[in-house]
Amino acid sequence: MRIATWNVNGLRARLDFVRLWLESRRPDIVGFQELKLEDEQFPHELFAEIGYHAVTHGQKSWNGVAILTREPAEVLERGLMGQEDFGSRLITAQFEDIRFTTVYVPNGKSVEHEDYPKKLLWLEALRDALAAAGHADHPAVLCGDFNIVPAPIDSWNEALLAGHIFHTDAERTRYQAVLDTGWSDLFRHLHPAEKQFSWWDYRGGAFHRRMGLRIDFLLGSRSLLERVESVQIDREFRKKQDGLTPSDHAPVFADLT
Repeated sequence: MRIATWNVNGLRARLDFVRLWLESRRPDIVGFQELKLEDEQFPHELFAEIGYHAVTHGQKSWNGVAILTREPAEVLERGLMGQEDFGSRLITAQFEDIRFTTVYVPNGKSVEHEDYPKKLLWLEALRDALAAAGHADHPAVLCGDFNIVPAPIDSWNEALLAGHIFHTDAERTRYQAVLDTGWSDLFRHLHPAEKQFSWWDYRGGAFHRRMGLRIDFLLGSRSLLERVESVQIDREFRKKQDGLTPSDHAPVFADLT
């Protein structure tokens, strides 16, 4: 089984690019973030043409998450309880034996911005919800754009950016608290010392200059770890394909037994 996550940075602007990736990589289940469209606008027909069902939690112009699956999935929850005012940022579905959740964690903008403490509260609410649900002993995936750099190895320049947004101790502590509810970072599980990134700014040639951050994760429950064969940050699809403009995030996918 191939599982994946991808912040598509506006689905309408990226439809042909996303379709190209789906046809090339053929994931069985994938979580999308930052749809930037309402549920009624989601192009179900287009994805059905290439063999995918979709469940969505959209929002006009901002945020929005979706899960695409080869076979129909059962929606278990839409939204993070108590955090609805921060937008459509979480959806969970049951697909075969896997409980699959994708999230779009608030950006926070900067440590001085009013959204920053709200981001920390959102992460605390996520941690509490996961702890209450107790999925650690069942096959489960938690994936998405976390807008956090977990450790210095995940940043192109920790010395320059330490203490800035994505790189603060407060964000990292809350991310670790999420992991402590029973999750492992599948990429780090297989690549403990590899420096790779999943996001690069469009500006300043950041991608080609390797000025990136690893902020997009596939997290797995304990019972899922033994099934992980490989994990890849799909850098090829951060490049233009057939003249089409990519998202500023690369997809991340893993193959399971």
